[in-house]
Amino acid sequence: MSSDVTTSDIAIRAEGLSKAYRMYRSPGERLMQFLVPRKDAPGAGEHWALRDVAFTIRRGETVGIVGRNGAGKSTLLQIISGVLTPSAGSVAVNGRVAALLELGSGFDPAFTGRENVYLNAAILGLTREEIDRRYDSIVAFAGIGDFIEQPVRTYSTGMSARLAFAVAAHVDADVLIVDEALSVGDVFFAQKCMRFLRDFQRRGTVLFVSHDTGAVLSLCDRAIWLDRGVLRQSGPAKQVCEAYLAEFAAEAAAAASDTPDPVLARHNSVRAVRSEDWRLAMLEAEKYRHTLEPMDFNPDASGFGERRGSIVDVRLSQEGGGPELVRAGGVVTLSVTVEAREEVARPVVGFYLKDRLGQYLFGDNTYLSHQHRDLRLAPGARMTASFTFQMPLLPTGDYMVCAALADGDALSNTQQHWLHDALPLKVYGSPINHGLVGIPMLDVEVERITRAVA
Repeated sequence: MSSDVTTSDIAIRAEGLSKAYRMYRSPGERLMQFLVPRKDAPGAGEHWALRDVAFTIRRGETVGIVGRNGAGKSTLLQIISGVLTPSAGSVAVNGRVAALLELGSGFDPAFTGRENVYLNAAILGLTREEIDRRYDSIVAFAGIGDFIEQPVRTYSTGMSARLAFAVAAHVDADVLIVDEALSVGDVFFAQKCMRFLRDFQRRGTVLFVSHDTGAVLSLCDRAIWLDRGVLRQSGPAKQVCEAYLAEFAAEAAAAASDTPDPVLARHNSVRAVRSEDWRLAMLEAEKYRHTLEPMDFNPDASGFGERRGSIVDVRLSQEGGGPELVRAGGVVTLSVTVEAREEVARPVVGFYLKDRLGQYLFGDNTYLSHQHRDLRLAPGARMTASFTFQMPLLPTGDYMVCAALADGDALSNTQQHWLHDALPLKVYGSPINHGLVGIPMLDVEVERITRAVA
């Protein structure tokens, strides 16, 4: 630890942290060891989930933990949060900790949602009076309605996750520990969690575990790479994630087959000027099917604005496509319909497409194309803005269209209605495994260059 880092600057410090589990060949051996503990019990072995792990996390940092299944990530988080006791070494945490490990796993299934709120918030350090003041806000955040008065055993996994996250979001934690919690629940819940998490980053310390290195790069300042219980690398998130992915890719390449793909073998190699990616036809094949499913417009999504006008509909469509599925990579039209409640003198309509982490992938608005038109909206008038573009190839998962209506110009405007989660989208069967989006290619050409031998 450098001399310029004082104890008050440290949020988490681990020194020589190790965790071993005893292994048994049968339940009988386990029972005998429980009844008559012996260090040299026959057949008993040890599995080291962590070995001599040491690191320091400063206050206000967001640190990601990457590694494969069985690397020791969850064990490390459970030790930091106090759920497990280390076999050796120590860990010190300064401040109140809220751990989002297996969301809802700490609930008593026989208790109602209300009772579990009070129980879990008390465990996390809130007094009865503090819970009373925050209860209504917790219930509103969870969004499970009348189920709050029902036993948790009647909840779905998503409902339990919503309530658990809502409690953790209201305990004024100094350190937030997140272990793949954002992968649970629907896309609306995930977007709400991401907005909370990004706001928390401005005032607290976050320890974030994910198999998604894109999420770690997006959220984290630094990263820790665990490999079979050993700390392989610690440093800037970009540097650590690149090293982790390089090893993963090298192993995958060594195991890959050289068998040619029959779909690619049938590709017609005649060159032509194209207006769309010539490989989209292959994506229609069963092996490569890549589709995008728009859900229903959500007029009650969270948002903000002066509301002199509002967004009344958002749709995604494709010429010649069915009413439910859109071909990813093809030309699509996103339509946003707005309605004025009072006069909107210079309406500007726009949108963003966000991934499950709330990252803005791309967007546009009507200002540049229509800045010289008089689009004034009188009270009660409607206007539809249609954006036609070639949809990028998106990795499999959930996405969200954020739509907005403003009054003004590109530099000076007032938001009238910003709808965070206006239109959910689902992408299936994507061939994109890395990166945020794939760009449709008009052509891909390879030329072999043979160098003459002197």
